[in-house]
Amino acid sequence: MPMWVLMYVFSYSVDPAATNDRAEWRLRPNVVFQEFSNEERCKAAKSALESSLKDAGARLRSGLEDLKSIGKADPAQLIIAYNVECLPK
Repeated sequence: MPMWVLMYVFSYSVDPAATNDRAEWRLRPNVVFQEFSNEERCKAAKSALESSLKDAGARLRSGLEDLKSIGKADPAQLIIAYNVECLPK
């Protein structure tokens, strides 16, 4: 029986000008693999995960917009990246 693997990578970076702490400049990418018994289940999980990551990024940027309004942060200083794939095993 063919198996499918859902793989996703999530990372973010902070503009070096935003902080002097080099440890905060970049979070190491998280890579996750999950196996599925068929392509349809993998694609359904991919769709749900992409939606969730997109929503999380929007909420994070919204929070940064709130901080920007009081001069504490700038959403342009944050880069959010993710990639979600369903691949045959």
